[in-house]
Amino acid sequence: MYIAMNRFRIAPGSENEFIEIWKNRDTFLDTVPGFKEFNLLQGPTNEEHTLFASHSIWESKSDFENWTKSEAFRKAHANAGGPKKNIYLGPPQFEGFESIV
Repeated sequence: MYIAMNRFRIAPGSENEFIEIWKNRDTFLDTVPGFKEFNLLQGPTNEEHTLFASHSIWESKSDFENWTKSEAFRKAHANAGGPKKNIYLGPPQFEGFESIV
């Protein structure tokens, strides 16, 4: 099993807008071999930002890597730098984890 996470720092007051972007985007994940589950998680808020994390579970690291090179990935991320980018306080921070136990 492989878990892929991206942490997002979102401008205060933009949380609902960020959530709506994720609710309305087509991820194409259900068509990708090895994909198991996706969650969008909301973390703590401070005076600078609200922390969110995308969390996807894959059969293997190679399944995740294959997705990042696929047409489905390109289509899912086609509008990532669109007009709403001012809600993001920097680029997402990726973290990947392989199951060992």
